[in-house]
Amino acid sequence: MSVYVRVSGGEVFERVETDGDITQMFHPSMVFVCIDGIEPAPLVGWQAEESGGAWRFSPPDAPVMTPEQLAALVAAERFRREATGVLVDGLAIETTRDSQALIASTGLAAIYDPEYRCNFKTATGFVEIGSAEIVAIATAVRAHVQACFDRELALLRLIEAGEYRDEMLTEGWPAPPLPNVES
Repeated sequence: MSVYVRVSGGEVFERVETDGDITQMFHPSMVFVCIDGIEPAPLVGWQAEESGGAWRFSPPDAPVMTPEQLAALVAAERFRREATGVLVDGLAIETTRDSQALIASTGLAAIYDPEYRCNFKTATGFVEIGSAEIVAIATAVRAHVQACFDRELALLRLIEAGEYRDEMLTEGWPAPPLPNVES
């Protein structure tokens, strides 16, 4: 037995359960979508949108987002996650765009001068570090930021394939954010 919903005017109009061939049971102008395995199962009155052969359903009070809107939402989440920070050898390192730029330039100085040392401001205060620590920090920050972009790309591909689900927005990102620390 399969469950279908009839979609009319961007809304779920009715539900039908059948073992038969739905395409032979109703006029071809009627749009039926099999909802087997879709959780939560859409109900009559839910909004329905087809994009690239895939259907998205949402309760009547929830907006149905276009692929472009979903992509913008994913980009905003990546930007937020990108700035959550990393831990490197017990040091809480900020990963905001400004911090990334400062760390990259400090890393470049450390590569050119293996004896380079500096007072480096972490999320919890200043520490004196040398070139090896600076390179480790720059490497960890770059890996964190790249992981955020990689997750964004994976989500964009899911949106394009029509396989994206809202709960995916909070899954699969790099390490959880650092606690808020006063600077």
